[in-house]
Amino acid sequence: MSAGTYAPRPGAAPLARMIGAQAAFETKMLLRNGEQLLLTVVIPSLVLVLFSTVGIIDTGTGEPVDFLAPGVLALAVMSTAFTGQAIATGFERRYGVLKRLGASPLPRWALLSAKTLSVLATEVLQVALLTVIAFTLGWSPQGDPLSVLLLLVLGTVAFSGLGLLMAGTLRAEATLAAANLVFLLLLVGGGVIVPLDRFPDGLESVLALLPISALSDGLRDVLQHGASLPWGDLGILAVWSVLGLGAAARWFRWE
Repeated sequence: MSAGTYAPRPGAAPLARMIGAQAAFETKMLLRNGEQLLLTVVIPSLVLVLFSTVGIIDTGTGEPVDFLAPGVLALAVMSTAFTGQAIATGFERRYGVLKRLGASPLPRWALLSAKTLSVLATEVLQVALLTVIAFTLGWSPQGDPLSVLLLLVLGTVAFSGLGLLMAGTLRAEATLAAANLVFLLLLVGGGVIVPLDRFPDGLESVLALLPISALSDGLRDVLQHGASLPWGDLGILAVWSVLGLGAAARWFRWE
């Protein structure tokens, strides 16, 4: 048999192409899911508009939108990278989707990479939409865009690790309940709409160590106060990233 009789020979596509195709598929599935869109787009947008236009909470001096916009950007990251990803991955695990994908030519680490790329793509849309809404409400951001980008990426990594840890260790129904409960608790107690200095001193110190608080405060320091890199908040996010990804890699169950 001469060489090349069956050329092009069948086989797996290049790894980069497989990751890109899986990331595009994950993004399409996310954008078609009404419940996920409610969580990732509608709720952050409503929070930004409502609390910026109605004086429900005293956010301190200046325009409310200048305080709220950075916090809502952090909320958007959490809703996609943690809550949405945890719920979607948890049910994929329950229905055997992950098991079947794990048997495909796509390596498991590449599947997680594709999910992360999908999260980042969704966050780009979220940030663009929320930025337009904030500017419409009179937002006047300051600071270095690269510092903002670093905070958003590190926050995404931290929340992704925690979301995958939850999805890979709990039952799907438990993940659904726990992820939504955590979302609501951190919305109130994570410095998104209520300044942390409104809480008692002891509780404030504990809440400041949460990833949502670090991301909210870090973005606020840059965008509202024009600060340079907030190293303390970056350090907290880095610790959560290492802990979340490490624990997910150790205890994530594919079946």
